[in-house]
Amino acid sequence: MPPTPDATAPGAAVPDRGRADACPGALRLHTADDGGLARVRLPGGLLTDRQAIALAEASQALGDGELETTSRGNVQLRGLASDCGAELAERLRAVGLLPSDTHERVRNIVASPLAGLDAVGHVDVQAWVRELDARLCASDWAAGLSGKFLFALDDGRGDVAALDADVTLIAASGGAASGSGASGSGATASATSGGATSGGPAVLRLGRATHGHPVEAGQEVTAVLDAARAFLDALRGSGRKAWHLREVPDLLPTGSVPLPATSAVAAPVGALPGGLSVGMRFGRASAAQWRALVAASAGELRLTPWRGAVLPGAPADRLPALAAAGFRTEPGSAWERATACTGLPGCAKSLADVRADAARALETRTATGTGAGTGGLPVHWSGCERRCGHPAGRWVDVIATGHGYRVTVNGPTTTAGAPVDVRYEEMAEAVAEARRTTN
Repeated sequence: MPPTPDATAPGAAVPDRGRADACPGALRLHTADDGGLARVRLPGGLLTDRQAIALAEASQALGDGELETTSRGNVQLRGLASDCGAELAERLRAVGLLPSDTHERVRNIVASPLAGLDAVGHVDVQAWVRELDARLCASDWAAGLSGKFLFALDDGRGDVAALDADVTLIAASGGAASGSGASGSGATASATSGGATSGGPAVLRLGRATHGHPVEAGQEVTAVLDAARAFLDALRGSGRKAWHLREVPDLLPTGSVPLPATSAVAAPVGALPGGLSVGMRFGRASAAQWRALVAASAGELRLTPWRGAVLPGAPADRLPALAAAGFRTEPGSAWERATACTGLPGCAKSLADVRADAARALETRTATGTGAGTGGLPVHWSGCERRCGHPAGRWVDVIATGHGYRVTVNGPTTTAGAPVDVRYEEMAEAVAEARRTTN
């Protein structure tokens, strides 16, 4: 079974880490009720057209014909036969999606998906992504990281810095990193309103620390790798077990630089200054839809941690074809910031077909203007107490009970009232009310 998701509320009990994590990978398949599941790491969510087509073809030839994006911008294939592992690996290697057999599960890197496309961020962090991935795969010690350990590379706008990564590198105003170009001179309020920055090109945050460490120009990726290695060294020295830095915050030194404010807000769907952005319902898209993405792209796709895709350089006149293919292309939908776990029939632990139930609630809002509500807090449907795939920060927690759903606001600093138990037909209205809770 997959590892137990982490508790997110401050002071919550740390899960038992006395065993190796069981995160699936491209070579380590997880057996689910609907067949094998493979998770392919995509650092920064980056895909070439050729790689995207290869994934679509693999899903049709080996799996259920659909691809599933994750909250880390990775992609999953489901419904795989138990004996397809070798063929899947061969297909991935052929297009550069499996550069290291020993490190494939630790290539967990999220990056600001709009970096370099507008005038908001300070640095085009894609150069950081590629350098970090290459050096991570070349470092023997890095294979000892958990398959859940997460790196975040934020261009200064504060989006992926809010995703609760283990090691976060945030570009600061005042200079671009060596080997990467500044994406513009503008700065968002979210990137600057939180106080002073390092005065240099970047600041490094460890776990959930409230202060960071200044990073010298040209040393950005080195600082990220040094922090991850220091975490492993400190664990060995202490004899303690952990998958994440936030589980052992006392093992590494606290920084001195106040961190900028962050906000895990997805890129808006539609036409953007530097390309197009589309949303996928619950992160799932068929092979045919993936081919439509490739047809609309200008050679590159960036999967986002919010289960969408950014197409750099793609012209606005390709949006109608993407909408016709089933992607979300217009803002204001009830589907914005709405996610769900796999649920039945794919997961035996689930108490409901949560995606079908969630879709009905969201479509109620779309059709009538009432119900599951747009805007406000993100909402996540779960089939059991594990809450797989839930968002970072605060969110509306909708969990199956076997007789209906329990709706509440979850996450740190929540001030919501008692959970509300609702029947299926009452769920849409209860979710809409909870989403209107002050963010």
